Amino acid sequence: MKDSKTLKPKTQINIKAMLAVLAFSGFLAVFNETILNVALNILMEEMNVTAGTIQWIVTAYMMIVAVMVPVTAFLIQSFELKKLYLGAMVILLIGTICIACSKTFPILLISRMLQASGTGMMIPIMMNTILLITPQKKRGSAMAIGACAIQLGPALGPTISGFILQFFNWHVLFIMLIPLIILAMIFGHIYLVNVSTLTKPKIDITSIILSTIGVGGIIYSLSSLDSGNTKIFGITFIIGMITLIAFGKRQLSLKEPMLEIRTFKFPLFSIGVALVMISMMTIFTMNVMLPMFLQGALKTTTFVAAMVLLPATLINGFVTLIGGKIYDKLGAKILIQVGFVIMLVSLFILSRLTLDISLAKITIIYIVVCIGVGSTLSPSQTSSLNQLPREYYPHGVAILNTLQQLSAAIGSSLFIGIMSASQQKALNNLASEQAAVTAGFSTAVLALAVLVLFGLFLSFTLKSE
Repeated sequence: MKDSKTLKPKTQINIKAMLAVLAFSGFLAVFNETILNVALNILMEEMNVTAGTIQWIVTAYMMIVAVMVPVTAFLIQSFELKKLYLGAMVILLIGTICIACSKTFPILLISRMLQASGTGMMIPIMMNTILLITPQKKRGSAMAIGACAIQLGPALGPTISGFILQFFNWHVLFIMLIPLIILAMIFGHIYLVNVSTLTKPKIDITSIILSTIGVGGIIYSLSSLDSGNTKIFGITFIIGMITLIAFGKRQLSLKEPMLEIRTFKFPLFSIGVALVMISMMTIFTMNVMLPMFLQGALKTTTFVAAMVLLPATLINGFVTLIGGKIYDKLGAKILIQVGFVIMLVSLFILSRLTLDISLAKITIIYIVVCIGVGSTLSPSQTSSLNQLPREYYPHGVAILNTLQQLSAAIGSSLFIGIMSASQQKALNNLASEQAAVTAGFSTAVLALAVLVLFGLFLSFTLKSE
């Protein structure tokens, strides 16, 4: 496919401006994902609901985002970039305004689902556009900017909201976002250019239903496992898997599939996807488990726990940007291998910690973990997508981002489950509560290190670029 078909005649592209708009919009979208995590107890009291009910604020958001990502692969091929971008941001804006005004749980939940719809569209729109507007020799740096926005948004959400909630009502969290979203839309209207070739595929309602039930079912099942409901987990997980298999078979039989799963016939794409999932599991799981350890074992406050995570979060974003530049010069293989070695060693050290460890040491060790993640996540993503033909970009981006959402859910459920089981075993052996939390955390981090070791072995199958 020739590039001349991609752009309208005489179209001028300001690549830097487009990257800035997309990264800023992507950051705003994913920042919403975790902004309410530290306010759940406040919402429970204010709206008079149980912990199980308020958890839907988190679960529903993750489900809708995961469902919308593969659907957006179809939308990208059906609508021009600017219209699709503005549509996603309008949905995000409406959801944000509704949340800012909501006083009841049903309205809050529906508004969060609206927000999630915009976020689920925005992520693949951003990543697909970056692929289209950047030459391959500079793609590592450009993709790193997008990856940095996606990583920093959810990581900074609890920290920033935790600080704001010390002085203001939770509604302020969303009131402050409204002008920022409008600003992003204004710049998007000015600078975004329609760069994709529209193939106008036929809509397949059956595929949309199957992907919604499949992806949504698996996310819900993993969320129910967090709450200890193994019966619901088993039923919904099986239904989700069966439905996803049916979705995959249907895509192979369609002349115009909603999601082209033949992307997996490119081996290096498949390997890159696996490496992205392992890196995503690591950062997402640690961002959940480490605060649990700090508050449960070291008895820190929520705010102190957030402050321990903050330096690592910021350095992770910085390393991601630097890693993109290194990728453009050296390729992915060495960078990814070094990153996995860093993660492996630092996780092993973290798994050996004791109750007398200082917060400074934990902060430093976790910074090293995040340096490893920053060296692997974006390069793995870029390397995998570079293996695909141009017409497969929307599908590859959708697959990668859907599996990132799934890996985050799988990682938190799996390793927190390991942490809880080990903690209970220690309690049964008459350990103190703090010692039990420490034992559970150590076991879970060691199990995560084993997964990272597998990722290291897998990285040796990559080819030098």
